[in-house]
Amino acid sequence: MFVVLEGGEGAGKSTLAAALGARVTAAGHEAVLTREPGGTAAGELVRALLHEPLTPWAETFAFLVARAQLVHEVVRPALLRGAVVICDRFAASTFAYQGYGRGLDLRSLEAANRLATGGLQPAVTVYLDIEPALGLARKHGEAEAIRTGLETLEFHRRVRKGYLAQATGSAPGTWLTLDATHSPAEIEADAWAWIEPLVR
Repeated sequence: MFVVLEGGEGAGKSTLAAALGARVTAAGHEAVLTREPGGTAAGELVRALLHEPLTPWAETFAFLVARAQLVHEVVRPALLRGAVVICDRFAASTFAYQGYGRGLDLRSLEAANRLATGGLQPAVTVYLDIEPALGLARKHGEAEAIRTGLETLEFHRRVRKGYLAQATGSAPGTWLTLDATHSPAEIEADAWAWIEPLVR
């Protein structure tokens, strides 16, 4: 099963990923935790590149390079052996950040992403929704942030709009939207209540 965690800056995806991984393991399944951009040697090199100023399409292609390698090297092999893969960001981030945030054409992004992933889609996307000013305040001072995390508040408001549009337009049962201002324990419980029946 392929689970993706999405959200703006400071939403708490990493915390939730670790908690869900522990839940999956306790339930007797293999949990594979990974992230974008990263998760492979090539992906981590791309992550370093994304600290540099790039054009919107160059930035997009960098993310897609990392994603293509991650799908090939980590995600598909894990799914084939029956693991539960929990990924911090995936394609929805591209539509939110490069589509709504940067203003790139959504159809072109969809076509490029489909080529990079071979059409792979998550079974469930857990979206942690947070007002951008609050999320950015949580992340303030982090030196590791890639350039998309350092953009203006207005940019991050567009990103949030992109996430909400995807959540609204998603197929029933594929997106779970949670309030990221709730406690980590509440968020974990709500996410697990949604996921647990699917991994039995």
